[in-house]
Amino acid sequence: MRFDMHCHTREGSLDGKINLDEYVSLLKQKGYHGMLISDHNSYDAYRYYKKHRDEPAFKDFVVLKGIEYDTIDAGHILVIMPEYIKLPILELRGLPVSLLIEIVHFFGGILGPAHPCGEKYLSLCNTRRYRKTPDIIKNFDFMETFNACEPPEANAQAASLARQNHLPGFGGSDAHKPDCVGFAFTDIPDGIMTETELVNYIRSGKPVSCGGEYYHGTTRERIGSFNKVLVYSFWFFNKAAGMLRYYKRRLEMQSLRKVL
Repeated sequence: MRFDMHCHTREGSLDGKINLDEYVSLLKQKGYHGMLISDHNSYDAYRYYKKHRDEPAFKDFVVLKGIEYDTIDAGHILVIMPEYIKLPILELRGLPVSLLIEIVHFFGGILGPAHPCGEKYLSLCNTRRYRKTPDIIKNFDFMETFNACEPPEANAQAASLARQNHLPGFGGSDAHKPDCVGFAFTDIPDGIMTETELVNYIRSGKPVSCGGEYYHGTTRERIGSFNKVLVYSFWFFNKAAGMLRYYKRRLEMQSLRKVL
């Protein structure tokens, strides 16, 4: 089965420009069998899918629930939880990566860094946390090794790191608008219909392959050096948003500790 493992939608991401049903239609046209919704700190698109899953637009296509989580110290992390696990804390940005790993694994999920060698602050390998403790990478279950919106050298570095740490590599388009949909893929030999099946497949160590082509209409390419301003702006936004949601996370952690 062919999946796009990094997808942003209008329903779930502030910067998403594609409705979920349009996203599915475009992927079907390109021969894909499924997608992982990976909106920023939100499951809203998956909630939309659950309400409309019987509509013709979603027939014969697998939509999996994922999230791209903004950590406070290690950039963006892709998280996949088992089918019936719902953790509100994953929609509250700002957890440190070590705590995120502990929570996700305790509840049976898997996780891995998105575009690990990409932009500063947004990507694991370009954070202070990774430079201080590079062995943190051994606690992940996979890595995104082909991101259609990253330069070839960044993907090559990610693929090398994945091989060194014996982690499977995912491919994802990281599409936020229609013209980037389906630029990257992850091929899984077995049939995958649910998040639980994907989690079990990755944990079993079975083969996964990925690849694709590069998208050349990214904001970074269009605005050049001004992109650095956006990166720093996002860093400030992430810190501020994390602080604003601190008390909500604290309440969620209190309820989680009762389980942990």
